[in-house]
Amino acid sequence: MTTEIEKTDVAPAAREGRLAPKGARRLATIERIAYGAAGTWSAVGPIVEVPWWAHGASIAVGAASGWRLWRRTRDADSTGLLVSTYRSLPVLGWSGSYTAGLLAPVLDYPNGWPMLAAATWTATMAWAVPLTRSLGLRRIVEQLPQHGAALDTVPGQAQGQGQAEPVPNTYAGHLRQMWALSSETGATTLEKIHQFRPDEPDFEAFILAPAGQAVPSTVNQRNVAAVFDVPQAAVKISEVDGFGPGRLHLRVVPNEAKREAEERAEQQGLAQLWADRISCRGGAAPGMNLVDFRVSEDRDRVSILVEADEDQLINLPRLPIARALRMDDPELLMIETDGLSRGVVTIYQEHPLINIREATAEDLTMGADGLVSVGLRHDGRPFKMPLYDPEMGALTDLAVGAMGSGKSVFLLTVLIAERLSGVISLVADAQSGMSLPEAKGRVYHFGAGVAAMGATLAGACAVADYREQVSSTKGWGSFKLNDPWRLANVTLDEINMVLGEQALVPPEFRKWITGMIARLQQTGRKFGFGIRFAGQSIHVTDLGDAEKIRANAKQGTVWMGRVNSTMTQSMAADMVTDGTDITPIRRFFGSISEELEAAWDGRDVPPGPITAGMAWGLQGGRATLMRVFKALKKDRTYPHLIKLFETQPDIPGFTPEEDRIFKAAYAQALADAERFLAGEDDEDDEDDEGGTRRRKKTKKPTTPSPTTAAPRTLRDKILDALADGAVHRTKDIRHAVGVGTEGGPAAGSVDNTLGRLAEEREVFSPGHGKWQLVPEPDEDPES
Repeated sequence: MTTEIEKTDVAPAAREGRLAPKGARRLATIERIAYGAAGTWSAVGPIVEVPWWAHGASIAVGAASGWRLWRRTRDADSTGLLVSTYRSLPVLGWSGSYTAGLLAPVLDYPNGWPMLAAATWTATMAWAVPLTRSLGLRRIVEQLPQHGAALDTVPGQAQGQGQAEPVPNTYAGHLRQMWALSSETGATTLEKIHQFRPDEPDFEAFILAPAGQAVPSTVNQRNVAAVFDVPQAAVKISEVDGFGPGRLHLRVVPNEAKREAEERAEQQGLAQLWADRISCRGGAAPGMNLVDFRVSEDRDRVSILVEADEDQLINLPRLPIARALRMDDPELLMIETDGLSRGVVTIYQEHPLINIREATAEDLTMGADGLVSVGLRHDGRPFKMPLYDPEMGALTDLAVGAMGSGKSVFLLTVLIAERLSGVISLVADAQSGMSLPEAKGRVYHFGAGVAAMGATLAGACAVADYREQVSSTKGWGSFKLNDPWRLANVTLDEINMVLGEQALVPPEFRKWITGMIARLQQTGRKFGFGIRFAGQSIHVTDLGDAEKIRANAKQGTVWMGRVNSTMTQSMAADMVTDGTDITPIRRFFGSISEELEAAWDGRDVPPGPITAGMAWGLQGGRATLMRVFKALKKDRTYPHLIKLFETQPDIPGFTPEEDRIFKAAYAQALADAERFLAGEDDEDDEDDEGGTRRRKKTKKPTTPSPTTAAPRTLRDKILDALADGAVHRTKDIRHAVGVGTEGGPAAGSVDNTLGRLAEEREVFSPGHGKWQLVPEPDEDPES
């Protein structure tokens, strides 16, 4: 990312040639890995069959290192000798432990001693990391003249007198010598010197005067800065609590002072940049003022606290601000607000959601507040969603995402959280179970197919009716978790196959589904039933026109993954009230600017990592960019998610009575729904002679409850209209089945169905435009 912010001094350590903290940590990590490998070989090499030259080489390396160290003692300065000693220790120790392993059988040592020696060497070296420390020591000593030329001299050299005294070979020794060289420090001494980091010159110490004397006034900030040749702002002298004027505390922190100066310069530069391009009149966000900002320790993230003018609400448009900051990739800019007066703008060096960890059982276990962590926010904090609200009860959630957006992983993660948290999961996958195969057999109920979705809802409504009856009898006005019933959440995946505009289901079936959804949403939370919708292109208006339904959906969690731009805008307008500017999620991570340059140059840019699992989390009117915990697919399933499912061996389920009610209602509704979707709803009865005959309905049945049976087919309605056995005209039949009404069948469909019924000898035509049921064998048709 190239921004105006980067023009400030962001990497002084690298430019000065010092060993930066981040570089030191990386070198130490590499060094420890090397010690682990070498220690393993030192333990097993002497006891396995290897060529003689392998043993000889291991011994020769140690001998050569010892010889080189001995030669360094003859002509090296103290600093070079110290560095050489640091660097020789690992090789000498390793070669020694290897040699001990070779000699163990000869000297009749216990077999465990060589391995113990190798393990001791590995642990000691991994803790000490002498090679990294030697590099840091070398660079610190090389910098010491910058903080005081007196370090390279001794008293005789400084005054042009006599033989030079030896230079101290430690950093603390150099500091004491610099203190003693100064005429302004008097008879005081520097004691208890503590260097904060081995690769930086910053330190603290105590200034001690001779017994019975005070530290002279000449030991002040200005003179101490001259002693160590550092900026005056880097020196801090203070009294020590509990002691007199003969003891003072000293801090000399040139690097810290430099960082503070750089941060002040950055703050001034960023504040000016913000004022000139963003908060000013005509800027990207007029009236949105920079209050404070922070730079992360690794300098890969800048967080800016923004506050709106007194007469304005917070408004931070994402793309205009990215443009004003001259950013190459707007995806690296994140915005969060409180919807009222304040917001946080975060700018990243690299997209923070590219790398994300896997979920753990602790993440997915519900706390007392009903929350579980299902992913991470862009700033590294967990993204939490409620499975249950202690105040409101059960909730309604939405999960929206195109194919490959990570929607299935999100749903599986939530279902795992329900199992680990003792929540009953009722799952229905309209896509014949292909979207969530890992959930089958690992949740209380899993229904596959469109008919099963309706039957699952019917079973849930039946149990809700039972709970309602019990609650009414006992005088309960609300649901209490696990007292006496468990929370149950219904998950409807690929709901757009049933409720979407292009859904290939009869209108009455859709009306049946919508009625049961409304039933659960409006009163289900009082009896511990939540509902969750998932689809590729669903919007809250697809769930019904009732304001109550839309309001319930807004109270839960909306997970909106990669969808088209129009849906992003409509969902944001319907669900977000804090003013967050939501932009569509791209399919791949990568720089838009780089792609544009490639288009101009006529070259291809390989796509970055896929953004699957990244989504906008909408909760309570607020929007947060997050990503679901990582899940790697192997052999078409997610092994890690399956393992998490089985972390809890018991699958939460209904009470015995609820289980009986659910299974009975599900079986009946599934049979009805399958016949309805197949266009059949007749049953064959066996006659007295072993044959079959069609059972006729001789009276019009009552309208079934929308929560217990599937809607009736056009065939059923026609037979009901003719059930009285009388002759009916075609136009009367059309009127009886609803032709011409909203959602009613077409006249041609009625005629075609009558024709099929006549072919099946269910009805016959006694005259043109007239129809009558075929009578039972003991009846005579009306002529």
